[in-house]
Amino acid sequence: MEPNPVIIAATAKQTASLIFLHGLGDTGHGWASTIAAIRGPHVKVICPTASTMPVTLNAGFRMPSWFDLRTLDATAPEDEEGIVRATSLVHGLIADEVKGGIPANRILLGGFSQGGALALHAALTYPETLAGVMSLSCWLPRHAHFPDAVKSPRELPIFQAHGDCDPVVPFKWGQMTASFLKTFMTNIEFNTYQGLSHSSSEAELKDMRAFIEKTLPAVK
Repeated sequence: MEPNPVIIAATAKQTASLIFLHGLGDTGHGWASTIAAIRGPHVKVICPTASTMPVTLNAGFRMPSWFDLRTLDATAPEDEEGIVRATSLVHGLIADEVKGGIPANRILLGGFSQGGALALHAALTYPETLAGVMSLSCWLPRHAHFPDAVKSPRELPIFQAHGDCDPVVPFKWGQMTASFLKTFMTNIEFNTYQGLSHSSSEAELKDMRAFIEKTLPAVK
């Protein structure tokens, strides 16, 4: 992970944090202003940038990536070490916020595509209660290790979103991930966006805003 995440400070007294992870080849700048526009004034936004590495899926070209992607095949071997290492980095970001006075249950994780996959993995393997996780257009990495690897409470709020015309991460993967998660987690919302490809939309952002308001409400 690069050393300086994009940080958008709360515009009122900060009582919550939202950590959002970008997709393959992007940077923290790619999502920061979008996320800032749908959060409450009490929420600080943290958008880190992944380290640049060669990505097998893209013929070894170097680009920002949370872990190596070998292939987009649900049954293929994964970069297990890379996923575990990246998860530790995300847990470190959470720990930094906790040290700064924000309790874990006021920290929301989120991410898009590869970043959404990492956010989901990091939230499920975090031993304390988080506010929730938003996983957009993604899948659960290292799925063969679950539910054994779960350390979060079963009622962790999970918001999943996927376009039904996604040519990159198949919609079916999102559906299969949600179905699998429902076998061991109890608080899952899976949203389908008709005609949406591998991106976000106004409808999705509206649903994300509602999820953020529900999981990180203003403290009276």
